Amino acid sequence: MDKISIIVSCYNEEKALPLFYEEIEKVKNKDFQDVEFEYIFVNDGSSDKTLDIIKKLSEKDNKIKYISFSKNFGKESAMYAGLEASTGDYVTLMDADLQDPPSLLRKMYDIIKNDGYDCVGTRRVTRKGEPPIRSFFARIFYKLINKMSKVEMVDGARDYRLMTKQMKDAIISMKEYNRYSKGLFSFVGFNTKWIEYENIERVAGETKWSFWKLFKYAIEGITAFSTVPLILASAIGIIFCLISFLMIIVIIVKTLILGDETNGWPSLVCIIFMVSGIQLFSIGIIGQYLAKTYLEVKKRPIYIIKEKNF
Repeated sequence: MDKISIIVSCYNEEKALPLFYEEIEKVKNKDFQDVEFEYIFVNDGSSDKTLDIIKKLSEKDNKIKYISFSKNFGKESAMYAGLEASTGDYVTLMDADLQDPPSLLRKMYDIIKNDGYDCVGTRRVTRKGEPPIRSFFARIFYKLINKMSKVEMVDGARDYRLMTKQMKDAIISMKEYNRYSKGLFSFVGFNTKWIEYENIERVAGETKWSFWKLFKYAIEGITAFSTVPLILASAIGIIFCLISFLMIIVIIVKTLILGDETNGWPSLVCIIFMVSGIQLFSIGIIGQYLAKTYLEVKKRPIYIIKEKNF
């Protein structure tokens, strides 16, 4: 009998967890009599009663494993911990808020078993319920990163996917500290089929992804899978050097023909401010890559476990 490991990253999900467990059990009892389930709940330093609820669920269901971090390390770390702990023939990543519909799981399993795919991913074709500005910037991000990176990022792709053990092992073999899983899933290759569905709003609780957190996550993705920003900074520097050289020639010629002029100080100050801003912007880009290198060199653990039940 095949085993599917279901990894659920949890951060302050006390309201959603009981609903998620009830729903996933319905799907299991209805569609998976021929498959064994393993639940791995990863408590990512929640400050509410998430861990207490997970412990109560594990007491009545021996299929449930849990890992509790010593603090909040982030969703990427939680997913990695779950992948490392999984023992199933197939592995899926899900959110507790039911925005990843469990009803798709049987279809995903059948595709892998019957059609020869290594992974079945899900992508949203609509962003109903999201703030319009967030949807706009999300679409811009995917267009931008796909032009910059050699690794294809699918617009609307969720972390929710079912993959083989072979693909899971390839992902956890990459132990980098700065993780961007959507890029890592694409980087490892393997045959992937995409299932489309309309966006589903959270069943309970509030989203943990503010606009600022999403912006930082986008920067993480760009710097993790593209060096184009570094090339862009160099190109801007070369362009402004050429402009400066041409302006020097223009000033010399103008002075020889018309004589020395002292006007134009306001425009000169504006130019200085603009060039200084571009220099700081370019230094900032370089700083982002240096920061990532600095964190990787430290070799800090991706997560620290406070307690677990296995």
